[in-house]
Amino acid sequence: METRELRYFVAVAEELHFGRAAERLGMAQPPLSRAIQQLERRLGVCLLERNRRGVALTAAGQVLLSEGRATLDAATAAARRTRRAGGADNPGAARNRLVLAVKTAAVHELLQQLLDAYAAQPDAAEVEVLQCSMTDQEARLRDGSADVALMHVPYNSLAGFDSEELMSEGQLAVLPAGHPLAARKTLAMADISDLPDLPRARWPRHGVYAPGPGPEIHDQTQLAQLVALGRTVGVVPESARAWLWSEHAAIPLTDAPPVVTHIAWPTHSRSPGVASLIRTAAQLVPR
Repeated sequence: METRELRYFVAVAEELHFGRAAERLGMAQPPLSRAIQQLERRLGVCLLERNRRGVALTAAGQVLLSEGRATLDAATAAARRTRRAGGADNPGAARNRLVLAVKTAAVHELLQQLLDAYAAQPDAAEVEVLQCSMTDQEARLRDGSADVALMHVPYNSLAGFDSEELMSEGQLAVLPAGHPLAARKTLAMADISDLPDLPRARWPRHGVYAPGPGPEIHDQTQLAQLVALGRTVGVVPESARAWLWSEHAAIPLTDAPPVVTHIAWPTHSRSPGVASLIRTAAQLVPR
């Protein structure tokens, strides 16, 4: 199959309408219909059920939609990484360059140690740090915008990546400094789960927000302001102390699951620079 054919099929499968798919692709509908029919003949299966009510995916079509998206993403990622390796993405930048995706304000000390240790390597590439929102590292790694990423389980998914565990840390409850619970030495998750005046802030997990009355949080700055205003309570890793304000109180949570930081990279990566950065990161971990 050609990527062009996959692109056509994915557009139709997502729109479930040939007219809308053709408009999205910037082409006429008849050649799009012929291309899908030709693809079906070549594969020997029916991908789409067509009737007066519209278009529906067959079981085979659902498989190809999932696989096709992954293939197109991989092709896009390959093109981006190839252009970066040749300096075509940024003519003024160094050709020997890696992009490291990190969550804004996360594990700053570990990140600084990693960058300093890697820069001391004789074959070190230039490292561009790409600041991401909560779980955006996964997407940047999958679409080729980044070569490697610092990921945090359970907030990030490592599915489809190779990874090396770097550190594990507990979590904190972040409350307004004047709240009655701020005087406590420790808290349990139950203590903050049903506060009538402070609904718990909701972080995305794999791009999805759990239901609840608390605000949907996109980044640390938003959380910091809402806590300071007395609108929410947050649960964050211990390393988040670095960005807390004087209006905040940070109380250790005794029963919150640990946050485990990994360095992750695409399973098919053969980049010497990525391999060197990963070796450097592994050497930072106490054995």
